[in-house]
Amino acid sequence: MLDTPTKKRIDDCRDILVGKLPDPKAQIEQITIGLIYKFMDDMDKESVELGGKAKFFTDYTIPDPENPHDRKKDIVVPFGKFAWDNLFNAKVTATEMLGLYSEAITGIDKNPNIPSLFRDIFKNAFLPYRDPETLKLFLKTIGEFEYTHSEKLGDAFEYLLSVMGSQGDAGQFRTPRHIIDFIVMVVDPGKNDTILDPACGTAGFLISAFKHIGLDGRRGNNAFKRIDNACVVSTMETTTSTATTTNTTQDLTPDERKKIIQNFVGYDISPDMVRLSLVNLYLHGFSDPHIWEYDSLSSEERWDETFDVILANPPFMSPKGGIRPHKKFSISSNRSEVLFVDYIAEHLNPKGRAGIIVPEGVIFQSGTAYKDLRKMLVDNYLYAVVSLPAGVFNPYSGVKTSILLMDKELAKKNDEILFVKIDNDGYGLGAQRNPVKGGQLEEAIKIIKDFVSVETGHDLSPVPNGIAHAVAKKEISKNGDYNLSGERHKKISDVNSDYPFVKLSDICDVRDGTHDSPKYLSDGYPLITSKNIKNGNIDFKDVNYISQADLDKINQRSLVDDGDIIMPMIGTIGNPIVVKKGREFAIKNVALIKFNQETQINNHYLRAILASEYFNENYKNFSSGSTQKFISLSFIRSLQIPLPPLSIQEEIVAEIEGYQKIIDGAKAVVENYKPKIDIDQDWEIVELGSHCKIKGGYAFKSTDYVEEGVQLIRMGNVKQMFFDVENSPSYLPKKYLQEYNDYILGKGDLLISMTGTTGKEDYGNVCRIDIDEKFLLNQRVGKFEIFSDKLCVDYIYYVANSDGFRKKLFANSSGGVRQSNISNKGIENIIIPLPPFETQMQIVTQIEQEQALVNANQQLIEIFEQKIKDRIAKVWGAEKKVYEMEEEKINLVAED
Repeated sequence: MLDTPTKKRIDDCRDILVGKLPDPKAQIEQITIGLIYKFMDDMDKESVELGGKAKFFTDYTIPDPENPHDRKKDIVVPFGKFAWDNLFNAKVTATEMLGLYSEAITGIDKNPNIPSLFRDIFKNAFLPYRDPETLKLFLKTIGEFEYTHSEKLGDAFEYLLSVMGSQGDAGQFRTPRHIIDFIVMVVDPGKNDTILDPACGTAGFLISAFKHIGLDGRRGNNAFKRIDNACVVSTMETTTSTATTTNTTQDLTPDERKKIIQNFVGYDISPDMVRLSLVNLYLHGFSDPHIWEYDSLSSEERWDETFDVILANPPFMSPKGGIRPHKKFSISSNRSEVLFVDYIAEHLNPKGRAGIIVPEGVIFQSGTAYKDLRKMLVDNYLYAVVSLPAGVFNPYSGVKTSILLMDKELAKKNDEILFVKIDNDGYGLGAQRNPVKGGQLEEAIKIIKDFVSVETGHDLSPVPNGIAHAVAKKEISKNGDYNLSGERHKKISDVNSDYPFVKLSDICDVRDGTHDSPKYLSDGYPLITSKNIKNGNIDFKDVNYISQADLDKINQRSLVDDGDIIMPMIGTIGNPIVVKKGREFAIKNVALIKFNQETQINNHYLRAILASEYFNENYKNFSSGSTQKFISLSFIRSLQIPLPPLSIQEEIVAEIEGYQKIIDGAKAVVENYKPKIDIDQDWEIVELGSHCKIKGGYAFKSTDYVEEGVQLIRMGNVKQMFFDVENSPSYLPKKYLQEYNDYILGKGDLLISMTGTTGKEDYGNVCRIDIDEKFLLNQRVGKFEIFSDKLCVDYIYYVANSDGFRKKLFANSSGGVRQSNISNKGIENIIIPLPPFETQMQIVTQIEQEQALVNANQQLIEIFEQKIKDRIAKVWGAEKKVYEMEEEKINLVAED
């Protein structure tokens, strides 16, 4: 178990290095080298104490190249001088320590006394900074680590890896530990299984599988059906820590451990990940880990290897132009997610099992390769699909994912696929991913266990709690698209609602607007399309106009009145609104729902039902079209909805409207807040350029872009007070960090966008880099470089985001009809107030307190939006868990 002192020492090491190495991966590499260095020295000391000899830090001899057979002329290599105690000898200065340590880690891989694994770890190692005091403080902290066996060091290393977070430049995101453990529990690798992760990253799946086997080392192979509930609960309760890492493999004999370790294999395309995997596995008891630098999709050397168990979270991103795979894949595609799933399926042994995380495109994309892949899976491999919440990979990505569970033997016997929908994985879906109550992973394990244990004749109705249901394979395959979205195959009759269901066309008149393209005018009557329906209202700002004659023609079939519901049928499908008619307009490609006088339904209740998550899934799954999705009028008419008595509908509407008022109030705070600085007439007024210059970026060429490397920060990444690192990322070779050293960006840097659309003021955005990585600065993005000790960086950040600064910015811009630009000088010439430095800090503190209240309102929005979803879910009978938040945060909002 990771103890508090060990965790603090890891944090202290990062704090010491961050000034010299802002890149988290570089920090991890140096801490890794330091930990292993100290670990080898500790093993030498232990060996000596037990009567043996030092192995790692000891002198050794090599033959003289000119006289290789004359032993008297052997050359002594004094590696003993690098022992830890020698580094900290009182006579050794900090500068001498730097020289010794740098020489040691550079040449340690040439020491013939160390095993090949350690040589691989130290291969190409070097010290990337030359500050003696930083190194001395760093090594002093490393020297405080106390471990008598590798398990404790493994815990420290696991925590260290957790700070690395995202490798998003390759479409990879560190898989949360509790999700890894969940998949391993479900797939249930046994001690006789051969196990592969073909995109292993830091080897998290392999380590979790090793611990899982050790938890019940005597149960043999493929014993998932015999896992008892106590084992499931105890394991899942500790997935948020490393509590399961200690003594989990003691049931295994030494021979069993050795054999099991031989069964574990990992591939990764990145040499850095291979190194981290080797260290991680070694520190978790793998004396001889088998991790290979290998491209699973483009190389053929290992194609003939097959495995009993495959576990993976492969990269989702395909580079421009796609992957160029070899010809051995069953599915023809250049998409990485398709190829990885195909690879895993094809490399399973006859009784093989697999668990793989995939993006939603694999579940329902309409492309030929996706459909062919799903058909292959349904016919031969797949037995369950687990849908995960969209925020599982926060804060690095909001991508929606699912887990595909494969079992070749079970799939051949089974005529059904199990669908499990996880809404709560035990953590909030915000950036911090704090633990919350009501997690459903333990429940999902039991459901999947029960499904696997019954080989035939599954009950196809959903389980009572509503998170799972089984669907016949013939139902999935009947229309040829093999869609694997569970909601698409959930029948209305399967929903556990307390109220009767009615078809929409039986209680409402459902029409549509024109499908023609009337002549557009510069003025006239608005023609509302899907693009004009936004956030529950009609947006008349960007609308096309038609003549009175065309309006009358359209309105003969689709006259919109107050209280009607309209809903887009194309593009942004769904998004129904209740009309508040302030002016005459017509509709195009928009469904119109009109109410008969005798209909016992509240229009606001119906709008809420049509906007529910259940129907949003249906809109997506039953839509057609390749470039632009659309749903048909007949589909809308056939929708069946739960219909409680009118009095209950009105109670539901009143409750939702109460929540919505809170949401609207909180949104007003979030959307309208801007930092404001009250200027004192005694303050100095200066040009920004007298204390800070704006450094422009380099004109990198798009032809230099690569699939993986250092991210280039462009205009689209700089939003007002928001660093949008995920917006259309582009990458340059990592060597550019050396070649273009003047254009490196890091955490804390302030950026400004310098080009935009004339008249739209969509430039002049100022943001702060809040990610602990290195980036490169592109042209038309400026970096604030403060050279005066009179200006606080946080103060200028808030000044630059104020209305007054932005007005001056736009006044200094120039450009043509389409594009406006602001120059470096144009920004530097802006006049700013410059209070004393202490006053600047006080202003920053006040604004940050205000920001905290704004953030609390944002959290309040999330809470009450979830309450609305939960209230509608109750109508469907889904009984979803209520989103919970820490009590002090709610009190904070209430008090202010």
